[in-house]
Amino acid sequence: MRVVDHAVYDVAILSDLRHPGGNSASIVAEVRAQAAAGLTTVLVHVPSPRLRHVRPFESRVVACLRDGLADLADDDDEIDARVLLIRRPGAFTIDPPAVRAGHTIAVLDQLPGDFGEVREHVERRFGPLVVWAPVNARVREEVLRVAPGIALPETDWHEIIDVAEWRHERRPHSTVPVLGWHSGPDAGECPDTPDVRVRLLGGGESFREFLGTLDFFVHFPDPVRAPAGRSVLEAMASGVPVIAAPHLRSALAEAAVYTHPAGVRDLALRLHQDRPAYEALAARARSFVTEQFGSASHLARLASLGVLPRAAVPSPRTEMQPSARPARRVLLVGDDIARFRAVARRLPADIEPVVVAGSAGLPAAHAAGLLTEYLPSAADLGAPENRWAGFVRDRLRHLIELYGPRAVLVGGVPHDGIVAAVEENEGPRWLWLRAAMWRRGAGGQWAARGALFSGILEPGEFAAGGDEGWTTTARAGVSTVDPITELPRKPRRRTAENTLLCRGVVASLPGFTVAEARPGELGGIAVAVSRADYTNFHELIGARVPTVFVPDPDGADDELARARFAAAAGVAICATTDDEAAAALERLADPAAREALARRCAELSFGNGAGDAAAWLAGHCRERSGTGVRSAR
Repeated sequence: MRVVDHAVYDVAILSDLRHPGGNSASIVAEVRAQAAAGLTTVLVHVPSPRLRHVRPFESRVVACLRDGLADLADDDDEIDARVLLIRRPGAFTIDPPAVRAGHTIAVLDQLPGDFGEVREHVERRFGPLVVWAPVNARVREEVLRVAPGIALPETDWHEIIDVAEWRHERRPHSTVPVLGWHSGPDAGECPDTPDVRVRLLGGGESFREFLGTLDFFVHFPDPVRAPAGRSVLEAMASGVPVIAAPHLRSALAEAAVYTHPAGVRDLALRLHQDRPAYEALAARARSFVTEQFGSASHLARLASLGVLPRAAVPSPRTEMQPSARPARRVLLVGDDIARFRAVARRLPADIEPVVVAGSAGLPAAHAAGLLTEYLPSAADLGAPENRWAGFVRDRLRHLIELYGPRAVLVGGVPHDGIVAAVEENEGPRWLWLRAAMWRRGAGGQWAARGALFSGILEPGEFAAGGDEGWTTTARAGVSTVDPITELPRKPRRRTAENTLLCRGVVASLPGFTVAEARPGELGGIAVAVSRADYTNFHELIGARVPTVFVPDPDGADDELARARFAAAAGVAICATTDDEAAAALERLADPAAREALARRCAELSFGNGAGDAAAWLAGHCRERSGTGVRSAR
């Protein structure tokens, strides 16, 4: 294992590296996610008197150090890092080594009994700007109970899990369902009947081995003291459906099924006999874990602190099992990067997306950690359209031979280059991510080319009632979903300073500071002025940001219809001239006017179709291509 060899690390993790169980699992998961994103990590060991000093480092931590995923700090090292994560801060009774960091996060997986003393000790060592980050809602409530004035981050520093690592081949469908039941207060109520077999973890068996023997994982933690634990996430990632206590529904949503201990047997038998329902539950659970607790969520929170992934590189681990490698690939072709990113991050772990885009879209795809390939535009090549079509055909043929994708999803329009590629490459399923909300009389020439594709997906429009475009009469056989955005699962407004967000429009407002914001940061924007293109329109309304929409009359889609619909619905203001925009912004300088718009947005909220779009795409990746392609020139 290496000792420190970087001037400034991206992340330093300070903890007692001997802790077994969840603490080490969380450290290892974050180290691996950081290494896979090209980030540097140093581990700083601080011994806790609660563990015997002769105890070695936890074996998974040792493996990370051995494989070069992280460096180990010596006691005398002075460490500089962009972000410092302190885990189990309540276990330290001695001063930890000096670490200078731009951001210091003290992660609380439980509330220390002497939180006031712990807080004073940590802040004396690392300064008053330490951010105290609960891992879940239960810890958050306990912290606020003992320290009601403390400022906590809006979102929890939840655990993450390497979903691919936990995937394993499903055991054959047994005649009698096997239930894995955690020992606990309700263990005595586990069913003991001839038609249900119950197993309890024990006997030196690892949890991974235990899961491999199960049809269901049953979880009834203490409703007061214990939330859904890491074991539930690991079960879901491994493909084992979870039967949980009803109080966990708020945390696990539709990723589990719920009953009381007495109802476990009947529920398990019913699902075991209904194989489609069983498989659907397992797929929902895996998607839920990937979306909410996958490594991408950790990289996103590091990015919010200014630590951006350098590359999407594979982990140096050599012991990765073949089943953990992506079994299928899908090419996402076009510059519709915002929707591509939203869908890609919700794909199952065994499907790897590859974005094929022009120079305008590649940086945004790179920033999301996606594998990318360059497809120059005609302007980039200085080529006439007819020659460029041949180039697109040849380039896509090469990429299909290289990656062997199950499907190719085309964002944008099926121009001649796409048509030529479809007709030459019948191996993958060709799919179209088709935009709605065309301006009246525009784009109808693309309608016939829908026959080229095995499937067409049309993302929803909040302003669908004002859509007069050609797709409204061409939806036979077309799949539709809610608007696709990159917004977090539950966008929340918070008390915002006087910040003005400008997207595609140059504007100012006295007393307001112009700011930038990614989708997850929109809750802190006071007011926005923006074009009414698809992405900005749905992100700003979905995040309940008081907005003045200034539509571009020459846009490819009907921005004017969107903006007017939003104004009629009372969720935004439409301005078609500079004077109108200036007057509207002045109105929104009033907090009461902003609050009225935000409240109306909340009343007319819409869902995020990214998850359904990912499920639709994944379904096509699991099917084989058709036998032929019809011409639609």
